[in-house]
Amino acid sequence: MERVTGIGGVFFRARDTDKLRAWYRDHLGIEVDPTWGGYAFTWREPGATVWSAFAADTTYFPGTYMINYRVADLDAMLAQLRRGGAQVDEHTEDSPDGKFGWATDPDGNRFELWQPPPGR
Repeated sequence: MERVTGIGGVFFRARDTDKLRAWYRDHLGIEVDPTWGGYAFTWREPGATVWSAFAADTTYFPGTYMINYRVADLDAMLAQLRRGGAQVDEHTEDSPDGKFGWATDPDGNRFELWQPPPGR
């Protein structure tokens, strides 16, 4: 059985991304990398979790947030979700940053699945 191996990222909308990033930096110590606008938490196991505020009018995800789950085998996970009756987006993306797929939970919350590229 395929399982989620970690959280690949937490993404949410913000009315003013610069202001919100500064608040998190100032109040919680989350330093944002200016080249890509997020923060990577490094864990004891290989991999990282990305934290990033998106513009309030982003079309990348509906609602106010989206959870990105890291998986070892995207195709196997999507097939497993389909077999379980989950609503799975037919579109997937293969990029230098890895393979991405999307599905929706029973409450209508869309989430992202991410298979990192080898060595990442």
